[in-house]
Amino acid sequence: MIIEHQGKRPRIGRDVYIAPNATVCGDVEIGDGTAILFGAVITADGGTLRLGAHCVVMENAVVRATAHHPVTVGDNVLIGPQAYAVGCTVEDNVFLAAGTRVFNSARIGARSVVRINGIVHLRTVLPADAVVPIGWVAVGDPPTIRSPHEHDAIWAVQKTLDFPGHVFGVNRPPPGGTMMPDVMPRYARALGRHGRDVEVTNS
Repeated sequence: MIIEHQGKRPRIGRDVYIAPNATVCGDVEIGDGTAILFGAVITADGGTLRLGAHCVVMENAVVRATAHHPVTVGDNVLIGPQAYAVGCTVEDNVFLAAGTRVFNSARIGARSVVRINGIVHLRTVLPADAVVPIGWVAVGDPPTIRSPHEHDAIWAVQKTLDFPGHVFGVNRPPPGGTMMPDVMPRYARALGRHGRDVEVTNS
């Protein structure tokens, strides 16, 4: 399904395959020879999303740009099944395995591999040829790559990256508090703009 969002229509290169139940929405550019498989979602929610040539976005993966965090994906990139990449930069020849997560303002250097269920946290910069092992977490710039069991060490870096401020523009709440009443009404309204989307064509 090809969808116009906020007056922006996807621009699709030559020899691109988009599965019948995949969704491509908004200010999206897809390079030649790329394949978007069943259930995948490629959506530009107010920002720009550029997906290079000869990429494969596998089943039920999500690639999402926002107004403040665009997405750029280079050439020859594989985004595995059920992976999630938001507001990030992925350079050429990168392998994102099944279930990986890449967050806002992260950058993944060329030829890097993020293995099954690996996480690249927001504002984290992986150099070229980096490897994130199965289920491990990359956090920071320069990054540390740690086992998920090392929560305290991960949090020591993650806290400084300021997820609430960087993604939602709010202060981190005090212990025992929550940002959700401040964030969710505004976020739901913003996403509600999809109610005015227009389907351009089926693919």
